[in-house]
Amino acid sequence: MYLPPHDPHVDDPMRFKPLFRIHLMERKCATVECMYGHKGPHNGHIQIVKKDEFSTKCNQTDHHRMSGGRQEEFRTWLREEWGRTLEDIFHEHMQELILMKFIYTSQYDNCLTYRRIYLPPSSPDDLIRPGLFKGTYGSHGLEIVMLSFHGKKAKGTKITGDPNIPAGQQTVEIDLAHPLQLPDIENLRDFSELSRIVLEVQEQVRREEQEQQQEEEERSQQAASPPASSPLGGEGAEGEETAAGAEGITQSKAPASQPFVLPMGVISRNEDYPRTCRICFYGTGLIAGHGFTSPERTPGVFVLFDDDRFGFIWLELKSFSLYSRIKVSFQNAEAPSREAFDEMLKNIQSLAT
Repeated sequence: MYLPPHDPHVDDPMRFKPLFRIHLMERKCATVECMYGHKGPHNGHIQIVKKDEFSTKCNQTDHHRMSGGRQEEFRTWLREEWGRTLEDIFHEHMQELILMKFIYTSQYDNCLTYRRIYLPPSSPDDLIRPGLFKGTYGSHGLEIVMLSFHGKKAKGTKITGDPNIPAGQQTVEIDLAHPLQLPDIENLRDFSELSRIVLEVQEQVRREEQEQQQEEEERSQQAASPPASSPLGGEGAEGEETAAGAEGITQSKAPASQPFVLPMGVISRNEDYPRTCRICFYGTGLIAGHGFTSPERTPGVFVLFDDDRFGFIWLELKSFSLYSRIKVSFQNAEAPSREAFDEMLKNIQSLAT
């Protein structure tokens, strides 16, 4: 198991925890051992379900239990997973979320299914190199997010989830066609000023989407009837717009750094965030109730600090997430094609829903 560092230290290295091991014997025989729990290796089973998917099952789940019962198991899990004790956590809401996470994870400790994921393909035009990042998610602790680029959009997909937003969901979406001009450092401290700027861009994006939808409807109507004139003018205009958008993104890749500070009232788990940033973009973040109920996309600010760190200000939650790159090289993790990567993203999202 590949675990993030203890909350909220996003720049610390990842942690490894063995879950099973396979002994290859002669005559193509093998034995499988489950490594979960604190009583040493014990009998397990592996089944290959289909291509790029397999399952493990523990045959001796009593090895996972502790003499002190669930209370001792919870305290041990809390120490190992969060690096703290129950007495360290004063916030009642946080205690509730942590307990929910323990219940979720411990009920699946005897049978797990593994599916292959690909690292996102990169392009010279990308804002930064795509990849895996550790991010702060308030009382949920640290989670793993995959940042990938898709034309004028960038997507942050959850690789690990929580009781509100499961793994596979698109936690943030960045609109690279709409960079944000932050106010000066003094006015940036005023949350209402930042909110005003973001909501103005949100309204602009909404209008542009409506206009685009109307144009597409008109095109489909024209396609259904004989063309009255050559469509070259329309195509040229569209090409101009695309080029202008691409040029805006390219020009924004190397701006001068500017001072950055979180507005008053915005909560951050990690106060050690960079005090300068390169550029900001309008974006949306996914929020939901427990059990992924009533999900909705809400406006926010994507903040690019450097090649390995970015942040996201959740406007509605008045919360800030800080993300730091996972600097580990994975063997054979590249997608065979862009289409294969996009298909994988669809598949893990459908599993989550």
